Amino acid sequence: MDSHYSVLMNALSTLTPPQLSDLIASISALFQRHNRRLVSLLSSPALFSLTLRYLESLSLHHKSLLIGKHLLSNLAHFSHFMHTKTSAPSYSSSNMKLRDLDAVLLLLLFCELRQNDPSALEVEPSKWRTVVCNYYVHNTMLTFSSMAVSDIEVLNKFIVLSTKFLKFIGVIDCDGNPKEGKEVAAAAAVVVALPSVQVHGGGKECVICKEEMKQGRDVCKLPCTHLFHWMCILPWLRKTNTCPCCRFRLPSDDVSGEIERLWEVLIKIGSGSNSFF
Repeated sequence: MDSHYSVLMNALSTLTPPQLSDLIASISALFQRHNRRLVSLLSSPALFSLTLRYLESLSLHHKSLLIGKHLLSNLAHFSHFMHTKTSAPSYSSSNMKLRDLDAVLLLLLFCELRQNDPSALEVEPSKWRTVVCNYYVHNTMLTFSSMAVSDIEVLNKFIVLSTKFLKFIGVIDCDGNPKEGKEVAAAAAVVVALPSVQVHGGGKECVICKEEMKQGRDVCKLPCTHLFHWMCILPWLRKTNTCPCCRFRLPSDDVSGEIERLWEVLIKIGSGSNSFF
């Protein structure tokens, strides 16, 4: 079985029936929203033309970034329903403007069409909307027909699409492990929300400055429970989103960094799980 697929299936297998039901409802609502956007896009020549021109103006890097944000939104759906301290929500990196959502949905539809029929778009660009409409109506991974589908079909579609995006973005290797990337700063919203706690007992050392955290002094507490002087941890988190003690990752505003972080969360959650449901 594909390693990316296995990681997602193992994480799903840890959900309780109520969690799984909520996840399926959330995924279905997401698919419905995307379906409505695609229908609007394909039924409006003006909107299709504007979106196509916007896509053509983007570099390959920016197109990959759009798909990365789309993938990040999918992974955030998973982590949101995993009730664990390591599944902190994604922040601004997963937010997409409507224009960008339209662009990435059209881009993915183009990619799917080209994969299934490489010569389909070898016509005048003015005919592309008709070609894409016909394909979308009759055969596409991005939507379902009006027929009722089972919960298993919804989950399977979601997992298959997420796996495709992971392979395209390339931040996860073929064995399902995050690739080593650049260090990224912790998200500003996360840092601002970190709690201040009072040291009790004394004798504890801040591993950054190697000085004692004196009793009664307010210090910063990370989600992994490690404590640091505020003046030490803030410069640290401006450079990297990992805890100096245990390498716990805080959310970041970097798309690739967030994909890697959430993927690591899913690997940890699903490790040791051998059954589905």
